Amino acid sequence: MAVITPSGGSNLNSVPAPAKQTLSSNYIDFTASGTAGWAQQYLPDLMEAEAEVFGKRTISGFLEMVGAEEAMTSDQVIWSEQGRLHIKLAATVTTASSGLITFGSAHEIRVGDTILVHKAAATLKCYVSAVPSATTITALPYAQANLGTGSSFGDGNSVTVLVYGSEFAKGVAGRTEAIAPSFKSFTNKPIIIKDMYQVSGSDASQVGWVEVTGEDGQNGYLWYLKAEGDTRARFADYLEMSLVESEKKAASAAGGVPDGTEGLFAAIEDRGHTTTGVDGNTAAEDLDDFDEILKKFDGQGAIEENMLYVNRKVSLSIDDMLAAQNSYGSGGTSYGVFNNSEDMALNLGFTGFRRGSYDFYKQDWKYLNDQGTRGAFGDNDIRGVIVPAGTSSVYDEVLGRNLTRPFLHVRYRASQADDRRMKTWIVGSVGGNITTDIDKMEVHYLSERCLVVQGANNFMLFN
Repeated sequence: MAVITPSGGSNLNSVPAPAKQTLSSNYIDFTASGTAGWAQQYLPDLMEAEAEVFGKRTISGFLEMVGAEEAMTSDQVIWSEQGRLHIKLAATVTTASSGLITFGSAHEIRVGDTILVHKAAATLKCYVSAVPSATTITALPYAQANLGTGSSFGDGNSVTVLVYGSEFAKGVAGRTEAIAPSFKSFTNKPIIIKDMYQVSGSDASQVGWVEVTGEDGQNGYLWYLKAEGDTRARFADYLEMSLVESEKKAASAAGGVPDGTEGLFAAIEDRGHTTTGVDGNTAAEDLDDFDEILKKFDGQGAIEENMLYVNRKVSLSIDDMLAAQNSYGSGGTSYGVFNNSEDMALNLGFTGFRRGSYDFYKQDWKYLNDQGTRGAFGDNDIRGVIVPAGTSSVYDEVLGRNLTRPFLHVRYRASQADDRRMKTWIVGSVGGNITTDIDKMEVHYLSERCLVVQGANNFMLFN
């Protein structure tokens, strides 16, 4: 079934473009083409209430649901994340007959370690008898004369080396080298976001014909109240969109580009995972896609509870995938998992499910569906994100101590002198707040903030 645009579809207001200032087009013109003008005998029957044709137009709220906000006083936030506990490295067999293995960089393997040397068709348990250099080891197999016995490993083979323990003879000295715990340090900086609204004194005193309402609850017959409310709502959306979309300035960027900040999508693409799975082809393929996602998470933090924020296509694909798991046979349907309730089973708008040891909670993300935002790009763009629920403990290098925070949270600049979470001020000579002799009112908005994505290795982006 195709969706057909009516013949008048060229006038469909599907992509509204707010003007930067008040124009004559804001008023109803009875002298426009197609009317009898002001000379007509009767005024038209005017419907006072403004039609809300787009429903709730704001898209903010995502970060409020999955994160938290916290004040900061510095120009940047620095945090450290723990490294892997065990030693697993990629290497190359240099000389199989002598057991010489070479790593691409300095390793932490010591004499006396017991290791697994693995390639696609073979795995050998070996003893590290020597460490000739910072990038090489000598590995002697327990089960055969050398690595090359029976063509198990050959010179130049790419292998993975995993330390699983150690072994020492009786009466010998212990370790002489320690392994320092590894960690990674990350940083992000806040950006300053601004907007403003203005109205002249003459226009502010004009009583409009249309009763207006807005997302922030503003209503009345003075149209400029509506316009200011819309500007404020749009700015609130920009606060969230900036932290979702922003990225840091690359070395190759033009000189006039500001430093930027690392947003959600950039953090996941840099330190997390991306997938083209859950593509809506068939239920079987979608279930396989989710199984691949579970395998990836098993190798990371294995956080049980995860939130899926997805567009409409992915949401329906997940519904179809889950609904298909309850149907079998030739025309036979089982409602067992729904307490044999057909009404319950046929409610196909699933919001949560469990696969393996993981719980997933699904939520449509308006930002990816709305035609005024990312939804305009279609299904060939970003289609969703998996965000871990709960909190993580990290070391804050600015404060110098461990802190427990949500994986995703907003940091904004604030001190006793100035709170820049969401600043609003009015200048001009309209509305009783006289600061200049200019016959207009300006409402300014400002915020300085950044997003902290802790443990991005537990996030996944659908693209």
